[in-house]
Parts: sequence; C-alpha cells; structure tokens
Amino acid sequence: MMKKRNGLMNRLIRDKWLYIFLIPFLLWYVLFAYVPMYGLQIAFKDYNLFKGITESPWVGMEHFKTFFESPYFFRLLKNTIIISLMNLVFAFPLSVIFALMLNEVKNKWFKKTVQTVTYLPYFISIVVVTGIVTSFLAPSNGIVNIIIAKLGGEKQYFLMQKESFRWIYLLMNIWKDTGYNSIVYIAALAAVDSELYEAASIDGAGKLRQILHVSLPGILPTVIIMFILKLGTIMEVGYEAIILLYQPATYETADVISTFVYRTGLLEGKYDYATAVGLFNAVIALVLVLTVNHFSNRLAETGLW
Repeated sequence: MMKKRNGLMNRLIRDKWLYIFLIPFLLWYVLFAYVPMYGLQIAFKDYNLFKGITESPWVGMEHFKTFFESPYFFRLLKNTIIISLMNLVFAFPLSVIFALMLNEVKNKWFKKTVQTVTYLPYFISIVVVTGIVTSFLAPSNGIVNIIIAKLGGEKQYFLMQKESFRWIYLLMNIWKDTGYNSIVYIAALAAVDSELYEAASIDGAGKLRQILHVSLPGILPTVIIMFILKLGTIMEVGYEAIILLYQPATYETADVISTFVYRTGLLEGKYDYATAVGLFNAVIALVLVLTVNHFSNRLAETGLW
C-alpha cells in the first residue's frame, strides 16, 4: 500500500504541470455540466419562478405523463430519429470516405489546400451558414431558383416544403462538417504502418485493395468509437440550425425534441415541462450509448470503456 501511495505521489510531482493545466477544464465541467444538474429536479416539480426550486411543490412524473400523452410526442420522436439517422447514414460515412481519399493524395500542396478549404465551413457561424442557405434557396432571387428558371423549370419556395426540409438540413450539415469530422480519421491513418502498404503492394494489391484491407482495418477502432459517440447524440439534433431554418409550415417534418424544448421552455416559460422533456431526451441518449458500447465490446472488442 505504501509503495502504491509513494508511486502515486511521485507521478503527481513528476507530472504536476499537466495536472495544473487540467484544473481550468475540470472547473469548467463542474460549473457548467455538474452544478446545473441540481436544477433537473424541477422536472418533477410544479416550478414557480418566484418560489424557487426548493419551495416549488413536487408533482412526481406528471410532466412526463403530459408529454407522453401529448399529440406532439410521436411527431417529435419520429422527426428526431429520422433526421439523426439521415445524418448517421449519409454524413458519417462521408467523413471516413473523404479521409481515405485524402490519404491517397501524394501532392502535399494540393492535400493541404483541400484540407483547409474543407475545414473552413465548420468554423463559420451557424447563423451565417443558415443565412447562406436561405439566400441560395430564396424563391425570387436565390441562385438555385434562378438556375431552375433558366432551365425552364418553375421557381419554388423550398424552405416552405415539408418534404424538402430534412434533405436541405442534411446537405447543409454535410457541407459544414464533413471536412472537420475527417480530421480524426486522417490522424488515425497517419498511424497505420507504411510497411503494411508495401507488403500489400508486393502481394499485388492495387490502391482500392490497399484501402479496403490496410487503411480501413487500421482505422476501424477509431470509426467504431466515433460511431458510438455519434449514436449517443442521435437524440440531440442541432436545434440552432433547425430553429433558424424551419417555419410553422414545416413543423411536421422539422420539429424535433430539442426545438420543442426551446419553444416550450424559453418562449412559453414552461420551465418544468421543458426540463422533463429534455431529461427524457438525455436518458434515451444515455441508454443508447450504454447499449451500443456493450454490443461493440462483445462483437468488435472495441468500446468507450
């Protein structure tokens, strides 16, 4: 026991600056992630702003029951899952494919240029991005409708079409996030032993076979980890972009749980009800992460823990 304690103290002294640098991040998590959890109890209370959290009366599961019996429940759940699955099916693989393609580029100048160009959209404010999308799809002078009119088609108000909203949102996310999301896979590819490529080449494997049998297996653990993390956020669709793009006409396909929480809590002032809906969302996300991580450990022997 004493040896373990001395060993721990020695490591703490040796790496003291690393632990000191960790303090601001730990404080951030405590203040902005853990302390606010105290307020989750209002999901089980009839919260009154003037009485405060502690003095507001308990109502148990009443808010959850109200949400489950609400006519919006299935619509919100369906839209949240569909939009998230669309991102998972189309956007997630594109980041991996883009990283694999970029890894095959030998011209360093061209490679760095492509990386920079594709990374930049991620750092553009979502307000600006949605403004660009709105301008491009404007029914009168948007570039998309101008092209349609030049080709003999009829101009359309795409953002008012409920059947178009999900695809617009998906394409916007692909343009904005694909380059940035590929960074982790590019870093993983850099760690793949170059001798494996040489051995595959000697065995007669072309570029495609090298990608399938060397590059992809080399980054598979990283892909699995990122997939688990992505599934954990399947219930957390980026509500900022949806709020900036959707309209009452597109609620049927665009309204998700996070946008409902925003409208109910901040706009209507139903803080207790909105907290209950948000807590339900978080619990579902936690269950998904635990389930997927369990099966990943059993089937692929790779997981978050």
